[in-house]
Amino acid sequence: MCPAECAIRREVRAMKATIDRIEGKLAVLLMGEDGKTKVNMPLGLLPDGCKEGDVLDIAITRDEKATEDAKKRNSSLLEKLKKKSEGKPGIIQDPGN
Repeated sequence: MCPAECAIRREVRAMKATIDRIEGKLAVLLMGEDGKTKVNMPLGLLPDGCKEGDVLDIAITRDEKATEDAKKRNSSLLEKLKKKSEGKPGIIQDPGN
């Protein structure tokens, strides 16, 4: 396998899943070739008309921009909390300070 193929494989994970059964508002999916991994999925996230026995194509990608945006938001909120709690007793302080 060449380095380009390795990079592509890390960007998108594609697999098959079979709907084993439906329990209320959840579908129990058997993931992968061997079907040994079970995942409970809300029916509302599946395409309309899915039923027991259907095989689904599932692709998982990592959203780098959303990850970075979340890190920035969390960092900003943490800084605000640190400033708000400075000097207040009973507030856990950042050990780095």
